[in-house]
Amino acid sequence: MDMPLSSAAIGTQPYQLTASEAAALLRTKKLSCEELVRSCLARISARDPLVRAWLYVDPELVIRNARELDKLPITSALHGLPWGVKDVFDTKDMPTTQNSPIYPGLQAGRDAACVAVVRHSGGLILGKTDTVEFASGGRKALTRNPFNLAHTPGGSSSGSGAAVGDFHVPLAFGTQTGGSHIRPASFNGIYGLKPTWGAVSREGLKMASHTLDTVGWYGRSVDDLILVAEAFRLARMDDIQTVTPKGLRVGLCRSPVWEHIEPAGEVALLLAAKRLADAGAVVEDLDLPAPCEGLASAYTDIAYAEGSVSFLPEYLGAPTLLAPDFCARVNNERGVTPEALLAGYTLADRCRPIFDALFGTALDVILTPSTPGEAPVGLHTTGDPVFNANWTLLHVPCVGIPVRRGPKGLPVGVTLVGPRFGDKRLLAIAKALAPVIDADPKSALRELC
Repeated sequence: MDMPLSSAAIGTQPYQLTASEAAALLRTKKLSCEELVRSCLARISARDPLVRAWLYVDPELVIRNARELDKLPITSALHGLPWGVKDVFDTKDMPTTQNSPIYPGLQAGRDAACVAVVRHSGGLILGKTDTVEFASGGRKALTRNPFNLAHTPGGSSSGSGAAVGDFHVPLAFGTQTGGSHIRPASFNGIYGLKPTWGAVSREGLKMASHTLDTVGWYGRSVDDLILVAEAFRLARMDDIQTVTPKGLRVGLCRSPVWEHIEPAGEVALLLAAKRLADAGAVVEDLDLPAPCEGLASAYTDIAYAEGSVSFLPEYLGAPTLLAPDFCARVNNERGVTPEALLAGYTLADRCRPIFDALFGTALDVILTPSTPGEAPVGLHTTGDPVFNANWTLLHVPCVGIPVRRGPKGLPVGVTLVGPRFGDKRLLAIAKALAPVIDADPKSALRELC
């Protein structure tokens, strides 16, 4: 058997590897799980006092689990890869606090379904990442943007996005109710997949909205996203269709909320479009069908009304500890009527098949902003989800891809969008287009490492 190589032989520190790079070394026994996780723990020790991505890490437990994994045969591409888990997912051996004063130290005693899939596939759960309270409101995460500590990393998947972006861990789970997954991908200069709604089980996740909440994951390349998609039966690496940019029909969608764009976001979107056109893609402006113009209002009503149901137990059990915005939802202070809620559901149901029907011979993928622009200053905000919410309500898959740095030196990304349950095709397109869109994928490695 080949002996594990040293960090110098690998050519980089193990924590700097993408998940797909690390998986290849683990598979050929040129790197052990223990070596990889010790490198990640050293990175966390050096950087997390500044970045604050983690709520819970038990190094002794993690190293012990890594050694056990090194004894087992490799049966999955996820075997031995360290993971960050957003602290709204239950984990059997770690607390799940929801970043809420209501649940300090709570341990559910079982894994959320998505965590169980990763663990049973040989993935190593390294720790729990900080989150906006209940991934929905209330307390913000303490996490800072690794590119500039004065700026937000986005949210609610704040810790997961920063942990992957700052090279603490190669993979991490996030969730999206509005823009909680794709927005941090943009702000932290990483890749993110928000799959089709319902394609990944939400069992064991504290939900804010049963219509909107979606489980996703972060990596540092499209190949990383595909590794995980394979474990969740969404796509297989050896079954991903080879796609080339030339001739792909790309719809440049500014979306009905374009008035919220900032200069950095507009430049990133148009630069991505130009790079694709220069590579031979057919890039054309795309306006969403007229009914979709009402989705933003429908999203707000649905998210608010369903939140009143989700947080009623906490309101009744610990009203003095529940943040005011949750109490407002429970008490319907916005005044969402049953008629308005029903109208929102009806509009979304109408728009989903209309949107899916856009794709075919005339359209392969949509290119759209991930965020208005760069990450805002301060930890009192996680940024505006306005460019994400419509896609979340439409239940469609999205892939976030880095593009460039804005004038403040912070990353800005774009989103590729496909039809419902077109995840495999979208990942194939993303694999082809990412090298064109993300023209300098090692920029974060040079700056942060």
